[in-house]
Amino acid sequence: MSALIDTYGRAHRDLRVSLTDRCSLRCTYCMPHDFNAWLPSQELLTTDELIAVIEAAVSQGINEIRLTGGEPLLRPDIVEIVARINGISNPPKLSMTTNGLALAKLAQPLVDAGLSRINISLDTLDRERFKKLTFRDRINDVFAGIDAARTAGLKPLKINSVLMRGVNDDESIALLRWALKENLNLRFIEQMPLDAGGAWSRDQMITADEIYAQLSSEFTLTPVEDRGSSPAEEFYIDGGPAVVGIIGSVTRPFCGDCDRVRLTSDGQIRACLFSMTETDMRAILRSNDLTPDQKRESLVKAFHSTIKAKLPGHGINDPSFIQPTRPMSAIGG
Repeated sequence: MSALIDTYGRAHRDLRVSLTDRCSLRCTYCMPHDFNAWLPSQELLTTDELIAVIEAAVSQGINEIRLTGGEPLLRPDIVEIVARINGISNPPKLSMTTNGLALAKLAQPLVDAGLSRINISLDTLDRERFKKLTFRDRINDVFAGIDAARTAGLKPLKINSVLMRGVNDDESIALLRWALKENLNLRFIEQMPLDAGGAWSRDQMITADEIYAQLSSEFTLTPVEDRGSSPAEEFYIDGGPAVVGIIGSVTRPFCGDCDRVRLTSDGQIRACLFSMTETDMRAILRSNDLTPDQKRESLVKAFHSTIKAKLPGHGINDPSFIQPTRPMSAIGG
């Protein structure tokens, strides 16, 4: 096994795998409500192709897989995918980020197939506000999904929330109180310039400092030491043991400790969410000129070349920063 180490000494052990660019919600910070520029289905990796890429990654030191989207639970064979990942040699830790809408029926089958952890996105506790944010009246499905995930034994059960100025930035304290009551691990995430509508604005973004100040007005926050490569800064709440996380991707970048690489649903490897370049794994997988062994070797080489080319940081705070043409839904978080 040869570790995926870039030229800055960062070892990559975490692969984020997007299963689809489609989503059952239309969160305003991700895509317009009428968005329909989906990837053609024939361009998406098949399950066999996904497993081939994941096996190549695991053979090079990847030990954690997070399934993302779009919305990963829209993939019809999602339970099979989880089972097959769990069945490979030296299976990685397997987690998922989801909007939770389909968890009520899928949480237990996913756990039975090998899923161990889950993050559920929820930006508001108010039904009408949820409808305005997502253009769907389905907040009760999210709550049902959270309950099903808890019953199925998924833990820690994490909730991801994005605060938007003038939209839901008055809910930070209410969300944390709710999370504490429900024994959930809440994480606030700065809005990133990855929306399909191009509406992101630095001036309108709620920063990590603002989130911290809001929470500190009601709670005593004490930093948790030894963050490691985690994107979240965690804080004990009123002495612990409960914690809250703040992910300051824009204003408090953690690129120096990043250990993540991403596979898009159409088979492109990206060393960073904000990469302007990609490595085409699908072309390798579908080549008629390569034997199965040559394909495996080429996939491994592609991972190493992608990691070697990784930049020291995402450059959002650089005046020359250019937002990627792919939105978050087509990259995978």
